[in-house]
Amino acid sequence: MLEKLRERLQAHRPYRLAEAYPQAAVLLPIVARPEPTLLFTQRTAHLAQHAGQVAFPGGKREPEDRDLLATALRESHEEIALEGEQVDIIGRLSDVMSLHGLRVTPFVGLIAPDLPLQAEPGEIAAIFEVPLRYFIDDRRSHTDVIPVDDRSWYVPSYPYEDRVIWGLSAMMLVELLAVGFDSDIALDRKPTQGELRYHPQRRRQPTPRSYPEPDASGKASN
Repeated sequence: MLEKLRERLQAHRPYRLAEAYPQAAVLLPIVARPEPTLLFTQRTAHLAQHAGQVAFPGGKREPEDRDLLATALRESHEEIALEGEQVDIIGRLSDVMSLHGLRVTPFVGLIAPDLPLQAEPGEIAAIFEVPLRYFIDDRRSHTDVIPVDDRSWYVPSYPYEDRVIWGLSAMMLVELLAVGFDSDIALDRKPTQGELRYHPQRRRQPTPRSYPEPDASGKASN
């Protein structure tokens, strides 16, 4: 499974947003277990932004970062004590635009099972894993339908135990599933089944590849 994923991601040509926007990067860490998992973090409840939300490790690019991959690896080290040399980068996904105007670039990497990871207590409340099969089997609870101008985006929401994977993280997952596992899923196409939750029209985003981000309740933010 993981070697096929590597081949597909390395052949993939992801979309890019204009470099004029403020930049950020995240790492999608796939834990190379016999049944592979995706590693997520949950933000602490006291943060001014994204409090309590589920996310991939990552953050804003700093002047000392030589490139966006360096950003993703530095942030992963700061947030969960994941060393850069412990990550086997196998691909890159398309840029997405956050609600706060950040151009976010996702990287996909393989890591070994049971590394001695440690959450940074000021920012990360928990580190947890979800089987990749859970997403491949499309265990979404519903789909948020978010119109931007005359186009709608279909963003899945995945409950797992007592957490929810949604928003930008779910958008990145859609591309990972479609490209890496040939899943019949897309942000610009209505799913064939499941509940649709419609949200208010949003103003135009900076580019056609920019997607709005719902808040933690699943409602589109203003």
